[in-house]
Amino acid sequence: MSPEGTEVELIELLKGVELFAGLSDAQLRRLAAISRPVRYKDSEIIFAQGDEGDQLYIIREGQVEVTIGDDPETARSAVYLGRGQIFGEMALIDYGKRSATIRCVSNDAIIDTIKREDFNQLCAADTAIGYMVMRNLASDISFKLRHRNLNPASS
Repeated sequence: MSPEGTEVELIELLKGVELFAGLSDAQLRRLAAISRPVRYKDSEIIFAQGDEGDQLYIIREGQVEVTIGDDPETARSAVYLGRGQIFGEMALIDYGKRSATIRCVSNDAIIDTIKREDFNQLCAADTAIGYMVMRNLASDISFKLRHRNLNPASS
């Protein structure tokens, strides 16, 4: 696949990512330009709970498992994520540690990464990107908090 084909494919994928809703094609191209694809093998740990977070991940191909818990014996699978889904987004806004372990569960997964530093530079150059992404992130966090507060099992 040519580099242009890869960029076009990534931009089409980004159009479906809720975090980037409301961004123009030109803004999505700028996001794609700071994104770097990484290949992962089956069972490879992408990051572990407690690791320092410094980038966002976008699944282009493959699937990952999100597990919560420090002890492998008691860790529980929280969710599986696939094409077009993101993880590690909190690293764009804080310097906290990772709240879960992410493990690749398909061979040759391609996951695009956006480093916090690159994202911050892009937002400084185009504040509309930063505004839209942070608004979308705040909306997602708000939804999750409301859902958690309404679910008695999550207390």
